[in-house]
Parts: sequence; C-alpha cells; structure tokens
Amino acid sequence: MKRVRITLSPSESYLPPVYRLLTREATYLSRVDIVNWNVAEPPVGFLLWVRGDHGQLEAALEAGENVREFELFPDGSDEAYVFLAAETATPARALFENFTRDDVLTVPPIECHDDGSSTFTLVGTDGAIQDAVDGVPDGVTVTVDAVGTGAVEGDDVVRSLSGKQREAVRAAVRVGYYEVPRAASVADVASELDCARSTASEHLQKAESRVFAALFGA
Repeated sequence: MKRVRITLSPSESYLPPVYRLLTREATYLSRVDIVNWNVAEPPVGFLLWVRGDHGQLEAALEAGENVREFELFPDGSDEAYVFLAAETATPARALFENFTRDDVLTVPPIECHDDGSSTFTLVGTDGAIQDAVDGVPDGVTVTVDAVGTGAVEGDDVVRSLSGKQREAVRAAVRVGYYEVPRAASVADVASELDCARSTASEHLQKAESRVFAALFGA
C-alpha cells in the first residue's frame, strides 16, 4: 500500500467556469478546499470549504456560469461550507473519474490553489496509483510532491502553497527579501520571477497568509 501526494496543474481547457471563479477570480477567498464530491452521474456535486468573504462569493455564484444549484452554510464571519451542483458536465470530469479506478482512494480535502492547480493525497496499491497517474489526460501536468507510508493528511505547510506561491517564496529567499535587515524589495522578487511587481506581491501575500494560518491554526 502506498501514499502519494500529488499536484495537478490543468490547462485552461480543463478549468470549469466555477473552478476558475473559485481559484483565479475570487481574490477575496484565501483558501478553497473540496471536502467531498460525487461524479457518479452528471451533473456533478461538490461540497467545498472556503475562507474569505463568503457573502461576495454567494453573489458571484448567483451569476456563475454552469451553476445549477448552490447553498452556503456559514461557519463564522469568514468561513463557510458550500454545496454546489453543476448544470452540465465539463472536461474536468475526466480528472475525477481517473482517480476512481481500481483500489485507489482520494483522501479529502483537495486543496485548490489560485493558479488553478490542486493538491491531494492518493492511497492504494503501487500499480493502481501508477495507472491513475499515467491516466491523467494530456494537457494536465502531474507533480509528485511526496511518497510514503506515514500520515495521509496534507500536514506540510509548504505543500499547502500553490506552485506559483512556492516559486515566489523561493525567489524571495534567494534575493534576500526575508533577510534581517531586508536586502531586497518586492521589485527584486518580481525581477527574479520575470513578472509584474503586483503579481509577485500578490503571490507573496497569499503565501504568507496561508503559512501563518496553518502554523497558528487559524
């Protein structure tokens, strides 16, 4: 039996409208997890957990594309569970179906990142997991983050960051952004990443927010 932690980075064609909203467009959300799902028959249903301005999310889902039904269950002022049913199936269905084969189990939650990627844990036999990884459709990049037999939960703070957030933090460390006294600016980090200053700043802020929330149990 093997435990594998992977990150899927799909191309634009595999990003459903609602998922694109939740990850790339809803900048008022600091975390989105898929805690349960049912893709047995289209349309699919999901139970999400979000942190952020869920009132703003509710308004966005009201006008959201391919949303058949949804309901929010607030858990405080900035956290909520969200039931969501799609109107029609999308190409992303193939990604979920791929990991329901043989004796492979996907361990919730699926952590959704603001670059459209997602990270989760698989448990199963070596052969079944390898078949699932090999069966990922073209246009989707698979990164194996960890392989082992220990705890299955995503307890590594670094792995909770999106790929772009990890890249930004690593660049910031390289150029001295986190040294005391600080030896580099956000502009230096942006230059290292070859991106706009605002983009680098956003990646760093979201990474720092997630790291501190994970460390202090927020």
